[in-house]
Amino acid sequence: MKIEEINQKVMEKSELIDKITQETEKVIVGQKYMIRRLLVGLLADGHILLEGVPGLAKTLAVYTLANTIRSTFKRIQFTPDLLPADLMGTLIYNQKTSEFVAKKGPVFANFVLADEINRAPAKVQSALLEAMQERQVTIGNTTYPLPKPFLVMATQNPLEQEGTYPLPEAQVDRFMLKLIINYPTRDEEKLILDKMVRKDEIIVKPVVEPKDILDMRELIKDIYMEDKIKEYILDLVFVTREPDKFKNLSDLSNLIDCGASPRATIYLAQAAKAHAFLEHRGYVTPDDIKAIGKDILRHRIILTYEAEAEQISQEDIVTRLFDEIEVP
Repeated sequence: MKIEEINQKVMEKSELIDKITQETEKVIVGQKYMIRRLLVGLLADGHILLEGVPGLAKTLAVYTLANTIRSTFKRIQFTPDLLPADLMGTLIYNQKTSEFVAKKGPVFANFVLADEINRAPAKVQSALLEAMQERQVTIGNTTYPLPKPFLVMATQNPLEQEGTYPLPEAQVDRFMLKLIINYPTRDEEKLILDKMVRKDEIIVKPVVEPKDILDMRELIKDIYMEDKIKEYILDLVFVTREPDKFKNLSDLSNLIDCGASPRATIYLAQAAKAHAFLEHRGYVTPDDIKAIGKDILRHRIILTYEAEAEQISQEDIVTRLFDEIEVP
């Protein structure tokens, strides 16, 4: 397919995303960064981790986005006493038939909100791994496919807060994007105040079908990416593994204990295409990579003790990568 054809199709289909954005912004004031990244995850078929202090509309944003699509939505409140069966489901004995019957858990939905995911112990967090990666769940001896589209959006409070557990590295890597949510501006907060204290209820309508999302995902795979952009992605990932081979960044070898996996390379390409789609373009530019890159790389770099001792964060390192790596 030629770039002109892809461009035309993207222009037509991406109008649906504008409808979703309009409906979402009825409720969510400001937080454009969060809404855009939620849409990138939805279109690129990647799970999303949102981190921020309580009260920043993380849960409300996910709930509102799910309501704009005619689909099933389940919210799971993660607590220290939660069990894997509470998520996935379990086998229940039927006395009439003398057989065990599978009772499916709340993970069987198009959109699953794992609220405060780091409040639950590791065994519960790990129970999500098969569902997130394989899009299926095993109950007893039977494996059940999850509905399409399937998207896990998890919120977590910063680890400094009491009663939280760090997420296992294997699970953190399953999230395509990790978003850091900040406080709204003073003007935005005034708008929030006006919206939330008025009498009438704000109603969000479903404006797209699940099939529309799946169609858009297929179109996004056709979005053009030239080799220079692919090399740029590879540079960003490989510098986290072999900083010695990049001038001005060789000192990072003392700060990075473990670099980004090949999953980061794949996710960077998929998310960049989804970002281009949001911009109504049928081709990827370096700006797409720069816009989305930090959200994909920040949680995939494991720091050394030296970096922690010097109070250097993953954010500091990722910012340096994008400042120093040459843009095609």
